[in-house]
Amino acid sequence: MTTILVVEDDKNQRLLYEQELKLEGYEVVTASDGKEALEKTQEQLPDIIIMDINIPKMDGIETMGRILSKNKEIPIIINTAYSNYKDNFMSWAADAYIVKSSDLSELKNAVKEVLAKKAKEP
Repeated sequence: MTTILVVEDDKNQRLLYEQELKLEGYEVVTASDGKEALEKTQEQLPDIIIMDINIPKMDGIETMGRILSKNKEIPIIINTAYSNYKDNFMSWAADAYIVKSSDLSELKNAVKEVLAKKAKEP
């Protein structure tokens, strides 16, 4: 089963993403801050990570950099309320950049696309 790590500091959004992604058939692991996200990736490497940028203890850009420095192959989707980070070259390392919406279809489609792309890589 495909495992997704959801890194989101807002408890309600974290629960919503977890429920919605489980309904799509994924196993979901959650983290509420950057430090916890690093710990979770060391315990069990997920197949894909969905990460907010504005998270406590270590922002999403720094967390993403640390995760990718150890595991370059892991796909990361940035899921944030702020479209202005899209211009930050540090965010370009992400496989997708989604601006948060109450409609999760764009996020779910991005997960499917990124996982399909990863499956095609040798």
